[in-house]
Amino acid sequence: MLEGTRLTAADRHDCHVGIHDLCKSYGNVLAVKNVTIEVNPGEFLALLGPSGSGKTTLLMAVAGFDFPDSGRIEIGGQDVTWMPPHKRDLGMVFQRYTLFPHMSVLDNIAFPLRMRKVGRAAREERARAALATVRLDGYGDRAPAQLSGGQQQRVALARAIVYNPKVLLMDEPLSALDKKLREEMQVEIKHLQRELGVSVIFVTHDQTEALTMADRIAVLNFGELQQVGAPKALYERPASAFVAGFIGETNFWRARVKADAAAGEEMEVELEGGDTARVLAAHALRRDQAAQIAIRPEHIRLEANADGVTGGGMTATADDAIYAGSVTTLLVRTRGPTLRVRLATPGEAAEATPGGVLSLAWEARHARAYAAP
Repeated sequence: MLEGTRLTAADRHDCHVGIHDLCKSYGNVLAVKNVTIEVNPGEFLALLGPSGSGKTTLLMAVAGFDFPDSGRIEIGGQDVTWMPPHKRDLGMVFQRYTLFPHMSVLDNIAFPLRMRKVGRAAREERARAALATVRLDGYGDRAPAQLSGGQQQRVALARAIVYNPKVLLMDEPLSALDKKLREEMQVEIKHLQRELGVSVIFVTHDQTEALTMADRIAVLNFGELQQVGAPKALYERPASAFVAGFIGETNFWRARVKADAAAGEEMEVELEGGDTARVLAAHALRRDQAAQIAIRPEHIRLEANADGVTGGGMTATADDAIYAGSVTTLLVRTRGPTLRVRLATPGEAAEATPGGVLSLAWEARHARAYAAP
């Protein structure tokens, strides 16, 4: 392991990153709008959002490659808002590996130390230790072109940690890898981050990647922070319809509120198509207000199957069944939208033949109601 990279309790304060009321515009486009996020020492924070959501703009401001119009950035309690990148003590891993093709792997890793005037012997020793940390011992004399994509990404990671930064910034570093290798690298990067104790800010548009790797996720859309929380909290208690739709898979059903409800209160709604259902108000809603109901496919259950629909559920017709090994996803047609229902029990899926009549139901706590846009 890279000597000296495991941070002590005294060092951990320096890993704290504070982003306060940050704004950044490009012409008439406000790319980041009053974003405030605290990144705790040793935390893995994912910035998640679709293209154009502002996540990379935010990362570039933290890195010092771009300056905000207003707001403040702190690292370890120090205001670094206008500080140049090389003075911020940050490691950076980009989507493109940006390795120097004319240099050996070892020289690529040692390059940041060379720029910091570290002696040749010392920088070679530290570069070899960084190689060992990313499990590429013995690859130092090779050229980057002789490595696979995953190996090149590990070299880029070794180069980012070789000078012991306290914060590591990563801009979609795995997007160029195939699915299997990407999943392997997700686990390796997370393990390495825990070993080193560094804080990580990781940009991705892949919600599965964020759920897999992050301690917390900050969801952005059109430059605005939508929600920050642990993966489980975002998945189970999304604060908005956008977060519900972006994190995981969600069915939406338009509805009308039947009585005033406070945030977190169970309520009754009339669903599009005429069915009624009990749901949980994600925020305060008024009687007769138009709403959107969000329900995960795995939270819908089949109450009955056959002509005599029972249990007070919502009548539906099975359109198709998609087998995916451990689960089967049904596409079911309701009097409103077509829904996806995920079944883990083979027997349930076998009974749901195309064209068959079903009754759908869910627990109120699993269906969240939001004001319709």
